[in-house]
Amino acid sequence: MLKTDEQSYLNFINGRWKSSESGETKEVLNPADRNDVVGIIQRSTIDDVNEAITSAKAAKESWRKLSGNERGNYLYKVANILENRLDEVAETLTREMGKTLPEAKGETARGVAILRYYAGEGLREVGDVIPSTDSNGIMYTTRTPLGVVGVITPWNFPVAIPIWKIAPALIYGNTVVIKPATEAAATAAKVIECFAEAELPNGVINMVTGSGSIVGNRIAEHPDVNGVTFTGSDQTGKHIGQTALARGAKYQLEMGGKNPVIVADDADLDLAVQATISGGLSSTGQKCTATSRVIVQSSIYDAFKEKLLTQIQALTVGNGLEDGNWMGPSVSESQLETVLHYIKKGKEEGATLLTGGNRLTDAEHKDGNFVEPTVFEDVTNDMTIAQEEIFGPVLALIKVETFEEAMKLANDTEYGLSAAVFTENIRKMLTFIDDIEVGLVRVNAETAGVELQAPFGGMKSSSSHSREQGKAAIEFFTSIKTVFIK
Repeated sequence: MLKTDEQSYLNFINGRWKSSESGETKEVLNPADRNDVVGIIQRSTIDDVNEAITSAKAAKESWRKLSGNERGNYLYKVANILENRLDEVAETLTREMGKTLPEAKGETARGVAILRYYAGEGLREVGDVIPSTDSNGIMYTTRTPLGVVGVITPWNFPVAIPIWKIAPALIYGNTVVIKPATEAAATAAKVIECFAEAELPNGVINMVTGSGSIVGNRIAEHPDVNGVTFTGSDQTGKHIGQTALARGAKYQLEMGGKNPVIVADDADLDLAVQATISGGLSSTGQKCTATSRVIVQSSIYDAFKEKLLTQIQALTVGNGLEDGNWMGPSVSESQLETVLHYIKKGKEEGATLLTGGNRLTDAEHKDGNFVEPTVFEDVTNDMTIAQEEIFGPVLALIKVETFEEAMKLANDTEYGLSAAVFTENIRKMLTFIDDIEVGLVRVNAETAGVELQAPFGGMKSSSSHSREQGKAAIEFFTSIKTVFIK
């Protein structure tokens, strides 16, 4: 029998919670226990999206004309409300997408910190005074918001990613229509409840849930949406970008990664093992910055492998709400099937399975989407599991003789999001920093993770080459206006 709290999550449009015009809904199931209904979300229509965009457009002039300090005060209020509701939001996050409760609490706390960071942006400079060749002139730059911004977010960080897009959009004077991922729409609704409780003016922030093919596509193609910021899969991101480009709208895409770790022959092996496990397997490997390829010099390969396997085989997998479980489930049945497909592909292409590789189906796990942490060796860089993003707890070990060979393999991918090196040698560190083709470089630290005040984004096929978070966010959410006064 299905267990449910019977919580219905509505769209938020023009300051009101309302059902979709379609009257259709969808149950969101707990991936650790598919008998548990987390909530019921709306299956929205194009008309719902149009209404949300119309309300955002109507609100944009009055919101833009508020001072940065006034807009910042609203964000401070949202931060305080979210902080007071941290445990509630984190529990919903864990029930809905599966990551462990400590991870969920950490993510929600990060959302609070992001809101406060951008609230402070309301009192920081937005331009420069530029010397003029005219002695009777004054020249300076200021910034103007895009207008209406469409925000399309994934399920793997359902608090942090929406907030690190919404907060800068709002502080720089834009209004927002957000479409969260269906798998994380209940958590997104909890976040939007905090904005509603802070009493932002009607229409400044709107949320519409539903399928990407309807809601996301309409946001991308609507003529009144001036910019679209997207995080998700490569295929969807490229479609969003092409759709926005076709009508001249600004777009920002953050997509996949195939993130390498290089373990040099002088590395601290304990540190490298711990960071490889944390970077590759925490959150069930469902991070765009997750470690995927582990490139190890041959002289220390066996020692590294032994330590790695010993620690991985001791990991506990289960419901993220229960104490003692280190790793939770895949977010959905379809995502689990994707992970299992890649594990099968690894075996078929000749990689050697060292540990894991199975779906967990015993009494404790039978109602969830659980897979064992998995490690392959004898992996070559042309194998599917070394080139395609898996988004699951799968590590591919690649043995190399030299550091130079490791660098060549690390860059041999279409992606360029994050990478890490473990070494005590300054020359190797500097070579890595200079030559690695990624947007996030980590030395003696895991591939996953960037501080909120620092720019985040990738190279090559990992992004559209813009940056999110930190001061860099202003570049996407505003346009420069140059002013000359005679």
